[in-house]
Amino acid sequence: MPVYSYKGVNAKEKKVSGLIEADSAKAARQKLRKMEIYAMELNETVERKEGGRIGKLLRIGGTVPPQELAAMTRQLSTLVGANLPLVQCLNALSEQVEHARLRTVLAEIREAVNEGKALADAMSDYPRIFSDLYINMIRAGEQSGALEIVLQRLADFTEKQADLKNKVMYAMLYPVIILVLMSAVIVVMFTFVIPKITMLFEQTKQTLPPLTQAMIAISDFAKGWGGLITLIAFIAAVFGVRYYIRTPAGTELWDRNILKLPVIGRITRNIAVSRFSKTLSTLLMSGIPLLKALDIVEKVVGNTILGNAIKNARENITEGASIADPLRVSGVFPPFVIQMIASGEQSGELEFMLQKASESFDREVENSINGLTALIEPVMILVLAGMVVVVILSFLMPILDLTAGIG
Repeated sequence: MPVYSYKGVNAKEKKVSGLIEADSAKAARQKLRKMEIYAMELNETVERKEGGRIGKLLRIGGTVPPQELAAMTRQLSTLVGANLPLVQCLNALSEQVEHARLRTVLAEIREAVNEGKALADAMSDYPRIFSDLYINMIRAGEQSGALEIVLQRLADFTEKQADLKNKVMYAMLYPVIILVLMSAVIVVMFTFVIPKITMLFEQTKQTLPPLTQAMIAISDFAKGWGGLITLIAFIAAVFGVRYYIRTPAGTELWDRNILKLPVIGRITRNIAVSRFSKTLSTLLMSGIPLLKALDIVEKVVGNTILGNAIKNARENITEGASIADPLRVSGVFPPFVIQMIASGEQSGELEFMLQKASESFDREVENSINGLTALIEPVMILVLAGMVVVVILSFLMPILDLTAGIG
């Protein structure tokens, strides 16, 4: 069925745009009129395939930022809580949301729901925006009649995950900036400063110390083909490693070795455990069965080693085992979270205990990153200062010898 892009105004005289599916341009205009949209421009774009939504077209162009998705989810929760019809809620959202891609997707979801499709099924056509966790929680909310509560939990969950990610990124931003500045200083010194000083020594034909000769050799290498070849080899190595990491074997090897690193490994594991605890708690509180919840968590935990441990735990649970025991046997989950899970299973408050465990690991991750950042900054500054001092001394000594000889 053809797909049309439209631009027009709604009943509130606000400019709107989006995509709509119809058998013809006339049918598209009729659909828009039912949605109280007057089309000023209507153009056929592509033909929809697979008998579903405009999934293929709209999946091109990236995902929606978590903050935008969380805000939309919270607004939808408020509208649903006001006992408005779902189609009316989606219509209001499609007009309020500022993110163009999300606004278009909401308009398409509204159309699908208006045609009788469940909200979760309509959202499942956009997997790059709505994850399995999101869709399953929406489906559970629809089936249990607690959609408002589920949407609130989804908004909280999305915001907390985005906050944790932002804290990690901002904490590592300053060290990255210092590393870039270090690289820039080194490049300038070896490609511009040292060659000019070298010209002085070539004119005097002075015998240079080994350290000075080494610096000149490095400078000559960096200026010539050696520097370009090294740069190309470095870029090729980076892309090669990235390609290998994306393979199943490469991903598992990377995740396993990351966990073995002294400080980074602990932070990585704590982030994954926090995501596991928070996600599982949110799913269980929303009414998702335990086995289904573990299946979802396995895919979103972010580490294949922990994911395999969760998969084994799910298989053991089907045979009557508890959650805590197979996770303890795996050896990759911290004892603290194992104890919290075991306590939650015994007391019947597993969701609450998982939530508390997640909060604890979030604080530990934040403290660890702050501590690591505080350690990295002075170390990198000292390394940069040390390199500059070595370069200066390597050329200062022969200059002093030269001036002493002249004197």
